[in-house]
Amino acid sequence: MGKVVFISVVIAALSALLGERIVTFRKRCLASRELEQNHLPNCVELKNLNQGSEDITILGNGLAFISTGLRYPGMPVSDAKGRIFTLDMTDPRMKPVELRMPRNFDLETFNPHGISVYTDPSDDTIYLFVVNHPEHKSQIELFKFVEDDNSLEHLKTIKHELLHSVNDVLATGVDSFYATNDHYVTHEHLKSLEMLLGQAWTNVVYYSPEEVKVVSEGYYFANGINISPDKRHIYMADLFDHKVHVLERKEDNTLVSVKSVSVGSLCDNIEVEPETGDLWMGCHPNAWKLLRFDPETPAGSEVIKIQNIHSDQPVVTQVYADDGKVLIGSSVAAPYEGKLLIGTVFHKALCCDLQ
Repeated sequence: MGKVVFISVVIAALSALLGERIVTFRKRCLASRELEQNHLPNCVELKNLNQGSEDITILGNGLAFISTGLRYPGMPVSDAKGRIFTLDMTDPRMKPVELRMPRNFDLETFNPHGISVYTDPSDDTIYLFVVNHPEHKSQIELFKFVEDDNSLEHLKTIKHELLHSVNDVLATGVDSFYATNDHYVTHEHLKSLEMLLGQAWTNVVYYSPEEVKVVSEGYYFANGINISPDKRHIYMADLFDHKVHVLERKEDNTLVSVKSVSVGSLCDNIEVEPETGDLWMGCHPNAWKLLRFDPETPAGSEVIKIQNIHSDQPVVTQVYADDGKVLIGSSVAAPYEGKLLIGTVFHKALCCDLQ
């Protein structure tokens, strides 16, 4: 009888713990949040991007790079092929064009996630860094952009034990970068359990051919990462903490925490406006809906902008909001000369006017 009582007590304790974890996780997902529509004018759906547009970055000349076809655990199952597109923001047709991939690259397992572009100041060569998840692994693909025939030349694949669950990448040189790991565990079936436990175990890694090291840690879900126009600070979005962290960059490439800014949403990728230093983010206003994915009650989309992030009173503004009827699961927002590209994890992409 004593053994039966003991087992019953253990089961009750575990049930209570599980219940508490679910309640806490729902709070982190903002599961009770309902969104009011806040649309921008003249939003147009972009062609060829109906399999997602998880990350977008725009060069100073208006050329945008877009990753599409991400297959990510917990998201709707898709047979989409991973692809990279470009979009000329100065062309009134606003038509994304697929980049021609090299023959020596495995397209069948290509699963692109976060992207970053580095322009070599010595010769203006454009390098594209792409987070890739072939067969649920994590690695960084380094490409050179060949503008003449709108193609990519694959230079190398970068793997390392510290780059075990990469979400986003920030290029700092022709072969150096910062990367965020959004999980601590590597086994796919344990990642959901890790999120449920809700521990601040994720980190930021710096990579160069000379050294690879963890440079900042203690985040619930390290996600989007980008850099200030003067290259002195790194910005990193902690998805489940609803914050953007400001990190000072040291000479040895380590990062020191300066401050964090609450954004009231689960923000994904970060784009930085070069002229103003404003941060633009595609965010998930209710991640519980995103993870459950019921087409009858789709997850909404939200764009958040942060102005004067280094001041004592940063200004956090909701620029766009949709309840999922138009746009599901926004993951990035990239501005260019009065227009805004809004991308999603697995849905579509919009181009809207900001004025």
